[in-house]
Amino acid sequence: MLLLISDANILIDMEAGGLLLPIFSLDCTFAVPDILYHEELEAMQSDLPHLGLLIHTMDAEDISKVLSLGKAYRVPSRNDLFALILARKHGCPLLTGDRALRKAAETESVEVKGSVWLLMEMVHQQRITAQVARAALQKMRDQGRRLPWAESERQLAAYESQS
Repeated sequence: MLLLISDANILIDMEAGGLLLPIFSLDCTFAVPDILYHEELEAMQSDLPHLGLLIHTMDAEDISKVLSLGKAYRVPSRNDLFALILARKHGCPLLTGDRALRKAAETESVEVKGSVWLLMEMVHQQRITAQVARAALQKMRDQGRRLPWAESERQLAAYESQS
């Protein structure tokens, strides 16, 4: 099963769209660094571990790598860099919509996927319909989330034309 390391914004996007249950039904395992969970997600989304989110403890070596990356990349947050280090450590994709974190991940040769990819995975794996995906995107937009709206619509339209 594919392991995906997420930053906070992806999970916040999915919650805004009402898609937390469908993402955890995908044929994937989702994980976040412990520090990111405790500092950014736990207070608002304490049920995530019960849904299936894995919380990975970062060790001293991971912390050292984050400190080193922090010198090279000043824009991604420390918690974002923890997610990047965890994805690199496990050799798996990083889920993020954060532009600075995407650039850092690409520089570090870590595969990056975002909210649109995740949304389309739910559609492809028939966890939600394209109509539900559109409604979720509208909820995200209404709550001020920032996604590539045109790309989302393009991918949904392409899926529907193939169906």
